[in-house]
Amino acid sequence: MPRKRTEESDQQVYVLRLYVTGATTVSARAIADLKALCERRLKGRFQLEVIDILQKPALAEDEHIIAAPTLVRVLPAPLRRFIGDLSDLDGRLFGLDVHPN
Repeated sequence: MPRKRTEESDQQVYVLRLYVTGATTVSARAIADLKALCERRLKGRFQLEVIDILQKPALAEDEHIIAAPTLVRVLPAPLRRFIGDLSDLDGRLFGLDVHPN
């Protein structure tokens, strides 16, 4: 039975949203680090949406985003959020219940 769970998690697609604030160095670094990590650990199994809260403030308000960068794992459930410095994403990714390839 544990083998089946592993196979299912290996096929799981992760839907991630990264909320950033404008074209700042912090935003650019968060986007680059997250994309690189997803390519390395979730190759072909992720969808990443980057939302600039200065461009789309209503989306940030609807999702109760109060700081940026904020990373939200939308799927699989349950929803998870990480706020602030995302420089240690490798460790945080496991906090998002992401299983590497």
